[in-house]
Amino acid sequence: MVARTDNVTDPKLAADLLLARRGQAYFSRKLNELSDAEFAEPSLLPGWSRAHVIAHVGYNARAITRLVEWAYTGVETPMYSSTAQRGEEIEFGATLPPIALRNLSAHAAVHLNVEWRDLPEDKWSATVRTAQGRLVPASETVWMRTREVWMHAIDLDNGGKFEQLPAEFIDRLLRDIVGTWSKRAETDDSIPPLHLVTDAGDAIAVAGAAGDPVAVHGTAVDLLRWATGRGGDRVSYADGSPAKPAPRWL
Repeated sequence: MVARTDNVTDPKLAADLLLARRGQAYFSRKLNELSDAEFAEPSLLPGWSRAHVIAHVGYNARAITRLVEWAYTGVETPMYSSTAQRGEEIEFGATLPPIALRNLSAHAAVHLNVEWRDLPEDKWSATVRTAQGRLVPASETVWMRTREVWMHAIDLDNGGKFEQLPAEFIDRLLRDIVGTWSKRAETDDSIPPLHLVTDAGDAIAVAGAAGDPVAVHGTAVDLLRWATGRGGDRVSYADGSPAKPAPRWL
């Protein structure tokens, strides 16, 4: 039997797929390290148990798969029928027994990977719509999934660390978050004008409200932890004082 491989030849997209698959492997490893009894314990996300996180990541794979199928067939298949349906799905999933959640996580991830693998190269530019209503090329589904698996592996709170995230992921997500803040700042004057300054001297600007830019200093890892709302005790202003909580990201 001939081995099946990706139809993708674009090197950037191939690298993006590799990063997503590495993230899935990392999430699966942290999930497999949990005992069944530990599923009911709190995650790092307020109000969510580990079971909520696992259900969310599993159902997210199914939702993104629907977008890839949309790109392939041209038949509109939204991620979710509504915001309410997405929330209800997660709440229901969190009540499933651990074996069912393990199966959901594994099977949904494999299905998504197969759809990515088999998507013809000319379909990666097909337009689909995210749950937030953004129109994006199908290639964007790879980054959408990449963020989910790497970040939520940490949210399981069983040893996953920001320091274990790939440097290319940290850099891209940090810039992605800053881009979100900049766009929100066009209509939301609560976003302060910020400069995120890494220990390497890189400065990432946020076009916030009027006023002098405020520099927030830290390593790229610590800035990402702060920017995602998962701890900010290691970032500070130029005078050394602790930085205020980051603007809302999602």
